[in-house]
Amino acid sequence: MGSITDVAGILVGHHHRLDPDAVLGSGWASGTTVVLTPPGTVGAVDGRGGAPGTRETDLLDPCNTVRHVDAVVLTGGSAYGLAAADGVMTWLEEQGRGVAMEGGVVPIVPSAVIFDLPVGAWGARPTAQFGYEAAASAGTEFALGTVGAGVGARVGVLKGGVGTASMTLENGVTVGAVVVVNAAGDAVDPATGLPWMAEYIEEFGLIPPPADQLTGYADLRTELSPLNTTIAVVATDAELSPAACKRVAVASHDGLARTLRPCHTPLDGDTVFALATGRVAVPPDPKTPTAMSPETRLVTQVGAAAADCLARAVLVGVLAAESVAGIPTYRDMLPGAFE
Repeated sequence: MGSITDVAGILVGHHHRLDPDAVLGSGWASGTTVVLTPPGTVGAVDGRGGAPGTRETDLLDPCNTVRHVDAVVLTGGSAYGLAAADGVMTWLEEQGRGVAMEGGVVPIVPSAVIFDLPVGAWGARPTAQFGYEAAASAGTEFALGTVGAGVGARVGVLKGGVGTASMTLENGVTVGAVVVVNAAGDAVDPATGLPWMAEYIEEFGLIPPPADQLTGYADLRTELSPLNTTIAVVATDAELSPAACKRVAVASHDGLARTLRPCHTPLDGDTVFALATGRVAVPPDPKTPTAMSPETRLVTQVGAAAADCLARAVLVGVLAAESVAGIPTYRDMLPGAFE
């Protein structure tokens, strides 16, 4: 499936606290995931959920002055967890990263949160130290599932988590995604026990689980989970303008809509950031229709790929998740799908 770090220069780090014997409403079960960018990375954001929790997203409006992003923070802890961005800013300042000002630098760190407060103790949520540690640990290799911001994540009645995927297009452009799956909706069709998208059933090697397992899963699904919001970063090495990045962020949400149902509900704060490192300048394609500019064609290709990567990343995160505080995983509830 690949990784968002297949986009050269993108690094990912986690920091979390998880009590081994955590039960709902007690102990630690939250964390932070940080995506670091190479210098000169352009960013944008698109939010579709009715209950977002974000920071510095106004900076990413293409009509505003700041063009480049130093890091993106994905974190647990609801609005309290936005404090993790302070630690990332501190770490970046130590590296000399940020907008150069007369007295120093100001790192640009857009952030988004998931609502995971009821999983552990209400006051057990990420602080600035979480962000600092996550940034300091960032690399090309990173863990998936119940790690970082995915520790307290949930998808419907199942455990959610961190997932990633990537692909390389025919024009040499690489596109990747990392996601924290914490949706009110389901990643699994209750009628079949399989992903909503039929094409992913074979791709992930899944089979229809036995009827008794389906009954047990359906019995759990009585109402939308109050634990919600899926947040993600998609990235590419293509050279894109801020406005083009915005279109990629918009298109990426299709990946969530394909794999999570319902999606973008009033209970979710679904938010996708898009990053373009600009390391690959794609020459104009002579096959581009005369009514379409080369950039429009490129944005269309990258946006479609970003949606595909994000959809796969959602399933990777769900399949990799391990149980926390008694929240069952896909493998716990429907083990027959893996036989």
